[in-house]
Amino acid sequence: MASDTIDTVLIPRTHDLGGFEVRRALPTQDRRMVGPFIFFDQMGPGEFLAGNGLDVRPHPHIGLATVTYLFEGEIMHRDSLGSVQPIRPGDVNWMTAGSGIAHSERTDRARRAHSNRLFGIQSWIALPQAQEEATPAFAHHPAASLPMLRDGGASVRLIAGEAWGERSPVAALSPMFYADVALETNAVVPLPQEHAERAAYVLEGAVDASGDRFEPGGMLIFRPGDGLALRAVGGPARLLLLGGAPMDGPRHLFWNFVSSRRERIEQAKADWKAGRFAKVVQDGEEFIPLPEERISLRAG
Repeated sequence: MASDTIDTVLIPRTHDLGGFEVRRALPTQDRRMVGPFIFFDQMGPGEFLAGNGLDVRPHPHIGLATVTYLFEGEIMHRDSLGSVQPIRPGDVNWMTAGSGIAHSERTDRARRAHSNRLFGIQSWIALPQAQEEATPAFAHHPAASLPMLRDGGASVRLIAGEAWGERSPVAALSPMFYADVALETNAVVPLPQEHAERAAYVLEGAVDASGDRFEPGGMLIFRPGDGLALRAVGGPARLLLLGGAPMDGPRHLFWNFVSSRRERIEQAKADWKAGRFAKVVQDGEEFIPLPEERISLRAG
C-alpha cells in the first residue's frame, strides 16, 4: 500500500526462535532498513507451559547493537563479557557487538517451574562505519530510567535516541529514535519530524494515519518530512515508533553478522566456525552452529 504519507506497509514473516514463534518485520525484500534498524522481531505474545521456556543458545554478532524490550515475561541475558542480566518489561538491554560478541537468551530455571508468558521485541541497530569494530559492550537500563512523556491520552516511553525534545539515557551511536506509545481512544501521537526515516509498528488496537486505518501486525513506513500524527480508533492502541538518519552506506547481512564490508562477514563466519569467539559466561557448553547455506542480503 502507498499513499501521500505512507510509502509501504511491511507484513511480518513467521519464524521459529528457540521453540517460540516470532514475526519478522525487518529485513524484507521491500525494505532492508529504517534508519539504523536492520532487524525487527516480535516475540509472542505466547505462553510456555511449566517445564519449558525460551532457549536461544549462544550465538555471535558483529557490527550491530541488539535491543531487547519486553511487554510481558522475563529473559535472562548472558554474554561473553560476563554480563548476566534478567530483562523485565519496560527495561532495555543494549548490547554493542562491535568487533564481536556472543550471547544467549533463555528463560531462567526458576521461571520454568510454572507456566510463563513472553511478549516483546528484539531489534538490531546497524553501527556507523566508524563504530563497526567498536569494543563490545553491554548496558542495562531499568524502565524507571527512561523518559516518559504524557499529553492528553498519549503516554510515550522513549526507549532510545532523541525525539519530542527528550533524550534517552541509552547510548545510541547514530541519530535515531525508538519509542513505546500507548494511546487512549482518539488520542494522538505526532511523528518526530527531525528524523528522515520513520516507521510505526502496531502492536494492539488500531490507528488512523491520514484517513487510513491500520490493524496490528504491520510496520508502516512513512514518507520523509510529513508532519503526521497517528490516532487510536475504535479503542485504545499500542505501537512502537522507530527510525533515524539513513545509514552511511549499504550493509551486508548474513545470519547474525552485519557489516559494510563483505570480507568482514566472511571473517566472522570463519571465526565462529573455528571457535575463535569468546564463550558465553555461565553458558559455554552449547552453541548454535554456523548455517552452511544462507542467502546474504545487502541492506541500504
